[in-house]
Amino acid sequence: MINAKVRELLNQQINKELYSAYLYLDFSNYFEDRGLDGFANWYYIQAQEERDHAMLFYRYLQNNNEKVTLEAIAKPDKTLDSDMNVLKAGLEHEQYVTSLINEIYAAAYEVKDFRTMQFLDWFVKEQGEEETNANDMITKMELFGSDPKSLYMLNNELAARVYTAPSLVL
Repeated sequence: MINAKVRELLNQQINKELYSAYLYLDFSNYFEDRGLDGFANWYYIQAQEERDHAMLFYRYLQNNNEKVTLEAIAKPDKTLDSDMNVLKAGLEHEQYVTSLINEIYAAAYEVKDFRTMQFLDWFVKEQGEEETNANDMITKMELFGSDPKSLYMLNNELAARVYTAPSLVL
């Protein structure tokens, strides 16, 4: 059995990951409205990843004979008023998710729940990648975003992103 606090945090993470998917769909919608279909694609795929992350937590709990508790998913609450603010909100959100993963890891470590710690190792690595990607998008926008031709090229680069499902084995 998983420790009660760890189980609660894992259940909460399902909701947080689904919220992340909603948030990134909102970002995708913002960029679609702006005519930046590549940025919209990037965040649409990001939303798919977050949904799959939620399902990994869901399956992990079920595979360990733990009850999954689903709660309401909050409406995205970020003000989307400029391209750069959206990108910065994405980085801020990834840093928040990293803190959540670290909190679950710390709780599992405290009770010597090595199975959960091993499960979370993949998410620790993933969050490092997510923060790097978010930082890179901000850097590229700072470098190229004010030039229409460069923004067009950056948009095309982001349009080339394709979805790859996570390969984590539970």
